[in-house]
Amino acid sequence: MEILRITGGRPLRGTLAVQGSKNAVLPILAATAAIPGRFTLSNCPSIRDVAVTRTILEGLGLSVAGRDEVLSIDSTGPVGSGPDPVPAGQLRSSVLLLGALLARLGEAAIPLPGGCVLGARPLDLHLRSLEALGVQVRCENGRLLCRGRPSGGAVLLRYPSVGATENLILAALGAAGPVLILGAAREPEICDLAAFLTACGAEIRGAGTSCVRVLPGPLHGAAHRILPDRIEAATWLCAAAATGGDLSLSALLPDQLRPVLNVLSRAGCEITEAKDRLRLRADALRAPGPIVTGPCPAFPTDAQAPVMAALLRAAGITVIEETVFSDRFRHVPGLRAFGADVEITGRIARIRGVDRLHGAAAAATDLRGAAALVIAALAAEGESRITDARHLDRGYARFAERLRALGADAAEVG
Repeated sequence: MEILRITGGRPLRGTLAVQGSKNAVLPILAATAAIPGRFTLSNCPSIRDVAVTRTILEGLGLSVAGRDEVLSIDSTGPVGSGPDPVPAGQLRSSVLLLGALLARLGEAAIPLPGGCVLGARPLDLHLRSLEALGVQVRCENGRLLCRGRPSGGAVLLRYPSVGATENLILAALGAAGPVLILGAAREPEICDLAAFLTACGAEIRGAGTSCVRVLPGPLHGAAHRILPDRIEAATWLCAAAATGGDLSLSALLPDQLRPVLNVLSRAGCEITEAKDRLRLRADALRAPGPIVTGPCPAFPTDAQAPVMAALLRAAGITVIEETVFSDRFRHVPGLRAFGADVEITGRIARIRGVDRLHGAAAAATDLRGAAALVIAALAAEGESRITDARHLDRGYARFAERLRALGADAAEVG
């Protein structure tokens, strides 16, 4: 999808089932390269990042079958230590193959990863942590080269990086002894990876806390259902809030959305919850007070751009502090094209609510920023065009189709 045309001014109304989590399925797919076995993964989102990861795994020698939301993976055959640099270079998550291949082979050669450009995203946490387990690490000709079976022991992360935590958990599967990860990330996706690996026979304690212990042992194939995508759910809720809509979401876990739900509730949305569903009804919005992004359990950085877009017409001034990525306000120039009043000072954004937004042309620069531009277009008067809309395909399945199902006037162009 290169261009998304939207005629705004229609409240989103209806019911949607939340897709499987992008940020959970990618490390689990990487994990299948670490374990000889056969796997069935259900609730897989039909997104481009999953398709690219499938290509990477097939290039390593794994067999991947299935379409839509169920994948069958066979990793019982020989597995290569170096993925194809073309698809691997497209995804940030390809770095997780370091831990997976070290666990299985004792060596890995990974191209420097790609993904959205959000500012400095150093890999030193990954690499220094693996070195602390006795792995030899060097960078050569645009590749990360790692060699050596991980030892047991304790590793302290100076920042609770989700990716570094996942890489350590995967590497620990092949370690010589128990691995203790201190300062671990606590995101729900870490828990889902641990749940999958537990089904494969691993013993993992403390997932979801800052102290995770992995005990290596015999592993095997398993079946696992990917947890719901909390960021996709947040995006749809923000779109409904921005348009004064009435949206019901099913197949989700409301507790994993708590920071976002709290903000939308303070902004004036009426939210009712059940065990695996919720409903949001919105009218005029107001500034909800300061928002500060951070590692779990703080407000998620991936939801920052969609929430900002939802609050462009909220009465008052909203202040957002972005503490995770240094360049995660790249969507702001696009929002200004719609008439938004957003001022950026360093890592602080001040959003002064305006009475109306107008249609505009804006170019997406990353996945969540693209979602923010769509939300602004839905709330604007008149026709808008979002170019470089292909970013949306990385994390949202059938995006334009699902918008239309909620009553939006949206069409893919080109």
